[in-house]
Amino acid sequence: MNDQRSRIAERIASALPKGSYVNLGIGIPTIVANYVRPEDNITFQTENGILGFRGLEVGDNPDPDLIDAGKQPIKLLPGGSYFDHGLSFAMVRGGHIDVTVLGAFEVSIKGDLANWSDDPRGILGAVGGAMDLAVGARSVLVAMTHTTVAGTSKLLRECSLPLTASGVVTRVYTEYGTFRPTGEAFEVVEVCEGVDRKTIVENTAAPVTFAYQ
Repeated sequence: MNDQRSRIAERIASALPKGSYVNLGIGIPTIVANYVRPEDNITFQTENGILGFRGLEVGDNPDPDLIDAGKQPIKLLPGGSYFDHGLSFAMVRGGHIDVTVLGAFEVSIKGDLANWSDDPRGILGAVGGAMDLAVGARSVLVAMTHTTVAGTSKLLRECSLPLTASGVVTRVYTEYGTFRPTGEAFEVVEVCEGVDRKTIVENTAAPVTFAYQ
């Protein structure tokens, strides 16, 4: 599972536009910063009030007071800054974030995002700042495993959980491939190495099309 998470994060890092401002959510998104190349000039923002950081590297000494939104230790880059929640969310709501990378419980073919639940019988999680990020960022990338622990697809025709935002997801990255919600289906734009089309179709509870023959 850790290898899967790392590969998902690495693929997303390679897809980020050069020179962009990127917010990373909790879960798999937090490790995307570990795979970005310095020459790509990506500036990371975290909703708890930091701009300009990277993931820790071998030999770095973690500072317990310097963490991202997922409580992971990070390293401030030269020129990086700290600020309060008010300014952080002004950046998000003002449209100043190019890309946000979020985790999810479910995504629909319409690009609806569900990444929280108040059901005491199952998965839990507060909506937090995800609702602001989902509508404030110019592009929303989802990083998640393709299925639940029980083997149930997270890519659906319709989300069953409360929506964080509707029609916002640009791309979904899983261990099987990269998917684009079209409104009619999930279009597969990339198939991961070692995965075949049959596996994707059988494990996706929604129509699937392929962007290439």
